[in-house]
Amino acid sequence: QVQVVESGGGLVQPGGSLRLSCAASGSIFSINAMGWYRQAPGKERELVARITEGGDTNFADSVKGRFTLSRDNAKNTVYLQMNSLKPEDTAVYYCYAVIKGFGLGWARDYWGQGTQVTVSS
Repeated sequence: QVQVVESGGGLVQPGGSLRLSCAASGSIFSINAMGWYRQAPGKERELVARITEGGDTNFADSVKGRFTLSRDNAKNTVYLQMNSLKPEDTAVYYCYAVIKGFGLGWARDYWGQGTQVTVSS
């Protein structure tokens, strides 16, 4: 079985910073991509940031220049550094990983449990 666990959410004032962590574990053969989606009240889930197996990254236009992705391959862990946070960043953030497990011939999506990020004065 494969599991994805995330942490690091909380309450922060506008202009502050938070760091989210996401770790994948289990019978992993390879990880094609990892990243975060977020879902705010009344809105659909949207892609925030993503990093591929080759190290390519992409970010939502709304977070470019403020958020940074990094990766620890040995620990199957990615980090989302969120700086200059705005109230509109308030959402539940869901880590995801595209993983090929042992016994499977193709990759599939796995999701973390979600962590609340609230930006308010």
